[in-house]
Amino acid sequence: MLRVLMLAVLFWLPVAHAAIDVYDFDDPDKEVVFRELLKELRCPKCQNQDIADSNAELAKDLREKTYQMLQDGNSKDEVVDYMVARYGNFILYKPPFMASTLILWASPVLVLLIGAVVVLLRTRKKPVASADEALSEEEKQRLNRLLNKNKES
Repeated sequence: MLRVLMLAVLFWLPVAHAAIDVYDFDDPDKEVVFRELLKELRCPKCQNQDIADSNAELAKDLREKTYQMLQDGNSKDEVVDYMVARYGNFILYKPPFMASTLILWASPVLVLLIGAVVVLLRTRKKPVASADEALSEEEKQRLNRLLNKNKES
């Protein structure tokens, strides 16, 4: 019984001491913008998590910077522009369509089209020529002589 109690305490302790970020806003609109930004900005370290869900130190710093900028009166676009200037378009979950990202947007379509063309070309049946059409008159006569020779043997 004592062991079970000790295990329960050991598993409970890390959860009880987990840090929770608390951000106080005097304007509810700023809080809404803050929550939107946290979901729109990608953690550069985690790469597949937004900064709201990431536990990385860099994500924590980005959350803090976003909070500071909003508290200083910056707009959502200004915060996004700052983050893009610092980390590039990679920080955005929905990067803008630009000439430099055209290959990223077009490559899935190109791969599908090339694959479809290859499949069509490989599966098309070529007409099979009969033996009579493929051989010349001389070759037909020689074939008949060979076949007759084999029958006689």
